[in-house]
Amino acid sequence: MLYFFAGIALLAALIVFSGIKVVRQGHQYTIERFGRFTYVARPGFNFLVPFFDRVGRRVNMMEQVLDIPGQEIITKDNAMVAVDGVVFFQVLDAAKAAYEVSEIYVAIMQLTTTNLRTVMGSMDLDETLSKRDEINARLLSVVDHATEAWGVKITRVEVKDIRPPADIVNAMGRQMKAEREKRAVILEAEGSRASEILRAEGQKQSQILEAEGRREAAFRDAEARERAAQAEAKATQMVSEAIASGNAQAINYFVAQKYVEAIGQFATSPNAKTILFPVEATQLIGTLGGIGELAKEVLSGSEAQTPVTTRRNPAQVPTSRG
Repeated sequence: MLYFFAGIALLAALIVFSGIKVVRQGHQYTIERFGRFTYVARPGFNFLVPFFDRVGRRVNMMEQVLDIPGQEIITKDNAMVAVDGVVFFQVLDAAKAAYEVSEIYVAIMQLTTTNLRTVMGSMDLDETLSKRDEINARLLSVVDHATEAWGVKITRVEVKDIRPPADIVNAMGRQMKAEREKRAVILEAEGSRASEILRAEGQKQSQILEAEGRREAAFRDAEARERAAQAEAKATQMVSEAIASGNAQAINYFVAQKYVEAIGQFATSPNAKTILFPVEATQLIGTLGGIGELAKEVLSGSEAQTPVTTRRNPAQVPTSRG
């Protein structure tokens, strides 16, 4: 009898322990009673009614990554490209993910594959290679909207690789080379143009400065000639005043000055080797003597008013006869 009660107690304990379910963090279990969904078991300790309740589906609630296998896609301009990608998703409603769709992983993969063909098939080859962000955004919007009824949130869709055919890759390489050569020629032409412009500007500034220099030199020459003319006019006025006052030596000074200038011009002539003067040397000496006398009168200043004693020739002096 003791063994009987012990067996019954052990069987009851086993039945009780069979109803205890511990759910790990990041997972949720669907509980079914006689095959019908009743509730969702949360992470931690859960008690099920033995023989009535059982675990239906074990659903992973963490964010998961699903690899999209490579596939051949024909673009809008009839280019064949190989594409593969990845999908990041997270189950938000365990009951819907368990009972609204069968094989949720396969469903998400097939949905993403078909929409990838649709999106990339509406683009040219150049657009598929340069607008990956746009492709990812369109795929995310379409797939997330379709999986909302399954209790699944698509967090990200990424195109990993796009592989055009080898001949298209070679053509793209030649095109890129031609574009770079074109840019190099354009930059070289722009550099030459800028250099010519700067050279022309430099010549223009040089000519302007040269013209300004000539103008300044002409102004200085004109000013010098004006001052020389003023000095000549002043000298002529002084000589004229001296002549008007009865000073005959001023005439000698004026004539001697012109005489000396004329002789200087003869001396500086490059073709003249021998100069013949049609005058007497005593006349030139006399003229120079007159110039010296005039200079003495000018320097003496106040003595110029004293009467000048004329020198007489000894032959003209009267002699007394006895």
